[in-house]
Amino acid sequence: MKLKTYTAPTYTEALNKIKAELGDDVVIVSSKEIKKKTLTSPGLYEIVVAIEEKHEKSVNNKKSDVDDVMLRLSKAAKEINTISTKQNIEKSANIFQSQKEPQNTKNLQPYNDEEIKALKDELSKLSDTLKFLQAAVWDISHKDDLDLPPEFSEIYALSRASGMSAKHLDEIMKLTIKYMPVKMRKNRDTIRRYFHTLLKKMIPIRIEREIKPPHKKIMMFVGPTGVGKTTTIAKLAARYAYKLSQRHKVGIITLDTYRIGAVEQLMTYAKMMRLPIETVVDPNDFEEALNTLRHNDYILIDTVGSSQHDKEKIERLNSFLKVNTFAEINVSLVLSATTKYEDLCDIYNNFSILPIDTFIFTKLDETKTYGNIFSLLLDTKKPISYFSIGQEVPDDLMVADADYLLKGILNKELS
Repeated sequence: MKLKTYTAPTYTEALNKIKAELGDDVVIVSSKEIKKKTLTSPGLYEIVVAIEEKHEKSVNNKKSDVDDVMLRLSKAAKEINTISTKQNIEKSANIFQSQKEPQNTKNLQPYNDEEIKALKDELSKLSDTLKFLQAAVWDISHKDDLDLPPEFSEIYALSRASGMSAKHLDEIMKLTIKYMPVKMRKNRDTIRRYFHTLLKKMIPIRIEREIKPPHKKIMMFVGPTGVGKTTTIAKLAARYAYKLSQRHKVGIITLDTYRIGAVEQLMTYAKMMRLPIETVVDPNDFEEALNTLRHNDYILIDTVGSSQHDKEKIERLNSFLKVNTFAEINVSLVLSATTKYEDLCDIYNNFSILPIDTFIFTKLDETKTYGNIFSLLLDTKKPISYFSIGQEVPDDLMVADADYLLKGILNKELS
């Protein structure tokens, strides 16, 4: 038997030390408080236990077993660490080796014919775009009086490609560069929006307003041959008679007695829509025909198409406008959107002996470049009232819209 003493600040702590070292089977011989606890120092307890030799050996053996286990764990940990390190080295070596070796090409599939064709088409578009921009840059670089920042090159090229007059475009660019805030010039999208807003404000639009009794509206349509006046009149007659918020009474007069086909075509439309129609040969009959149809809200007058250089025919049309009428005659010059800017100006100048009130553009479905229309509007300051955008009567007619026109100027694809 052997005695052993344990001390701790409290009795419980001393007892826990004994249990931790000797377990629960030891015998406590004595316990006492050696020093009381004060405000400035801890107390001290003493416990004396009796330990049998067998128990002590057992404890020592247990401790030895624990130490042996810990030693084995340590060795095992070292071996694991060694193996892990070796595996990492081998893994790294394998990765390095795989990077050196060529890739396995079994999973790579060759392009099919459609994909190759699509790639060729894309390359062709890119090539066309580069040529387009190259031409635009060349054009820009040879301008002495226009210092165009690079950010404006795209918008400049699009506008030029749309058929807009170079004179107008240069003037607009100068004003844009002069008044556009510097911080807005760095972004191409901002420049496009700014330019779009600027052009939109420069496009005069005649807003469609339905007439109300007792007001009447007389509209005469003039223009070159082949622009689609007769078809446009049929579309407008159907619009006023059947498609507005309320149905209006519509009458038609044709002065185009030179072409039997034109008269028959308009009479066919009038018959289908159940609209009255009068045929007039000379100005004396014109006044009578107007009075015959005066009960209508709208009277639409078709005229013979003529070359802008046939002054005799244009003067004859002017003679019809001098008759006495119960309402003002509004003259619309009908033009094709496919006509280039210089010819549009020539047509307008020769027809302007007539009191041109508005423009109507046809065949907008046959071209994607509307810059020529924009320049004519800018030159003449005349408003535009309707767009004819196809052959279907009456559906392919729309009220003029500046945004629609600008799509053909600024949104044109470069391919």
